Amino acid sequence: MPRRIPLGSPLQLLLLACSFALAGYAGLRLLAGDWFGVALWFVGAALLHDLVLLPLYAMADRAVTRLLGAAGHRTRTGYVRVPAALSGLLLLVWFPLISGQVSERYRSAAGLSADGFLSRWLLITAVLFGGSAVLLALRPVRLRKETKRREPAAH
Repeated sequence: MPRRIPLGSPLQLLLLACSFALAGYAGLRLLAGDWFGVALWFVGAALLHDLVLLPLYAMADRAVTRLLGAAGHRTRTGYVRVPAALSGLLLLVWFPLISGQVSERYRSAAGLSADGFLSRWLLITAVLFGGSAVLLALRPVRLRKETKRREPAAH
């Protein structure tokens, strides 16, 4: 008997088809103008990521893993990885405003000042790492509570 391929529910298939249609439409609209510039940007972004950024954050992750030791690798590195990834994503998205490179264009387009993006990004980064440190500090307390709940009652 041939194996049946799991396709999912009809709603999942409809959502997948709609997302492909939307992505295709966005791709056609994106490439309608300067298709060569867009293709060059995608290739450049892929090369920048693979040849520069990936080795940098792989080295940073190894340094954190060595710093925390072998025992802390699985349990504690997430407390550094998650805020670092979120902070890096915010930096990537808002880099032109954080660096102040487009402050005049931003002011003319939005009617708002671009001042303060660097300080806000630094504050958000500090809050992310601070919250992660608090969660890491509270981890032993949570673990003790969980082990107390699991211990069988002596009769």
